[in-house]
Amino acid sequence: MKNILLLIISVLFSTTLFSQIFEPIKWQSSVKEESEGLYTLYFEATLDKGWHLYSQNEVETEDIAPTATEFTFYNEDKEYELIGKTTEPKGIQKFDKVFEMDIKYFEDKVVFTQKIKKIAPSLATIKAEVFFGVCDDEKCLPPDVVEFTLNLSNQLTTANNEGTSTISAEDVTKSKALDIGVKGWEKYPREEVKDQSYVKIFILGFLGGLIALLTPCVFPMIPLTVSFFTKSAKNKKRGLFNAILYGFFIFMIYILLSIPFHLLDSLDPEILNNISTNVILNIIFFIVFIVFAISFFGYFEITLPASWSNKMDDKATSVGGTLGVFFMALTLALVSFSCTGPILGSLLGGSLSSDGGAMQLSFGMGGFGLALALPFGLFALFPNWLNSLPKSGGWLNTVKVVLGFIELALAFKFLSNSDLVEHWGVLKREIFIGIWIIIGIGLILYLFGKIRFPHDTPIKNLSKARIGLGILTLAFVIYLLPGLSNTAFANLKLLSGFPPPLFYSIYEKEAHGPLGLNAYTDFEKGLSAAKKENKPIMIDFTGWACVNCRKMEEQVWSHPEVMKMLKEDYILISLYVDDREKLEEKERFMFLKESGITKSIRTVGDKWATFQTLNFENNSQPYYVLLDSDMNLLNKTTAYTPDENEYISWLQLGLEHFKNR
Repeated sequence: MKNILLLIISVLFSTTLFSQIFEPIKWQSSVKEESEGLYTLYFEATLDKGWHLYSQNEVETEDIAPTATEFTFYNEDKEYELIGKTTEPKGIQKFDKVFEMDIKYFEDKVVFTQKIKKIAPSLATIKAEVFFGVCDDEKCLPPDVVEFTLNLSNQLTTANNEGTSTISAEDVTKSKALDIGVKGWEKYPREEVKDQSYVKIFILGFLGGLIALLTPCVFPMIPLTVSFFTKSAKNKKRGLFNAILYGFFIFMIYILLSIPFHLLDSLDPEILNNISTNVILNIIFFIVFIVFAISFFGYFEITLPASWSNKMDDKATSVGGTLGVFFMALTLALVSFSCTGPILGSLLGGSLSSDGGAMQLSFGMGGFGLALALPFGLFALFPNWLNSLPKSGGWLNTVKVVLGFIELALAFKFLSNSDLVEHWGVLKREIFIGIWIIIGIGLILYLFGKIRFPHDTPIKNLSKARIGLGILTLAFVIYLLPGLSNTAFANLKLLSGFPPPLFYSIYEKEAHGPLGLNAYTDFEKGLSAAKKENKPIMIDFTGWACVNCRKMEEQVWSHPEVMKMLKEDYILISLYVDDREKLEEKERFMFLKESGITKSIRTVGDKWATFQTLNFENNSQPYYVLLDSDMNLLNKTTAYTPDENEYISWLQLGLEHFKNR
């Protein structure tokens, strides 16, 4: 569900960024000799206000997640010995609203230490590097690498990413080669930020609450609670007031749950468009969703400690009055957790994966709480409606089991994320779709009474609802079947963003770009093709972990007119700025910035992230540029543009400018 919500939110909201370079972190290093031959290396990171550096324990993955801080020490000649691992301070560890788990991070200033034992007497310097990513409350920057040269004879300060380094003439040449000399900036304005609408996340939360209402933990409580208030009160008006107050408190409880997020800057949402993400974390999500599914199937219950709800129930009974009504509402929130928890967790993960801050979470939680609260107030106002409510029964468990099948299907999305970024080749597109087909068939068999779960009652006659849902599921499975083929019908547009991309296939593909497009992944090769074919260039700055990049490819690029232009009219160059594939040794170099700061270019992602920053003064993704082969801009640069017509107009205008050169 997390990915469904994230997909919906990303489509609903347009998020683009001003062209801007961010350098929110500065590194320094120093050495201290503890005793003869024993040294402590210190690596100090100073962060601008609002920016976060993540723990070494956060490992990389493909969906949205923080980049782990990773230290590497170069010791080919075995001149020293590392004593233990690189240590880090306690830091801040809190529940992250994006990843639905505890995430450890640092802010302001953090010092990492590494102890070493000197083996070679002649050892004078130690070379090390740190790979890291930083995020603020609106964005994450592409992963970066800083190199250190620590002088053991100078224990005060040594090399850092703010100092100059001596680099070779070859490094200087390669650094200059990255600058392609883009011309025409004076003609086109920069793209502008578009504010998100909190109303849409509120509606999304409201829909999640409606689903939670139809679960066996909540639905039976509606007539019981309303009847209790209307019949136990001394007068009708007081009973009506208490029922409405009960609903209001339910709403407020879910609003209150979002307050800690306002107090914790680290838990503000982050736009993670281009960041190496945590493979292990995705596998954990996979396991958690499998556990949720098994729970929904009825094999066990995921509940909060019974003592919590018992205490709240006692408070409600003993306190009485308005405060007692509040504790009754809190009791409902606790006892219904086994049904609402997975839905609410999905809402948290989805809503906090987009820009909008803690206020966005409050709107989402408010929508969820309002959906749960409304029935109590409405049925208190109109008690006759209670007679029209369907009776509790086996159908409630059916709803829960259906949700279990949905959770099971979504679990494989997380496993797919890990497989995709690591290129394991285990869960390719057709295998992923095949698993969904099997799950769909299982749901069909369940709905038609062919299989049962622990809490199911025998089915004498199939209800119209079960038959209808079974037919819809069958239609969905039939829709999935072409996805197993190697035909034009394999592009299941309605599922864009869920299965692996078309080129990640068990079939041999001639084109290995997004949507099967022929996309160059090297700028020089793409430029050569543009000159040869006399076509304009579209540079697609993207990333494996870029959520909005996938949305653009699968929801906007798949439009026939966009596809036609990208295939026939443009040379498409897709540059993955978070690709950690190592460059060949001869292609690696030290990049020298104008400020004298050096950056190690060791991976494909290092190269293209630097290329983007240097030439376009922007380090966010997705980011699109239209150029001719002489490096003249053909239109303004643009970023996430979910409106198909707007994107088509942007491409068409670029073509017109190219033809009118």
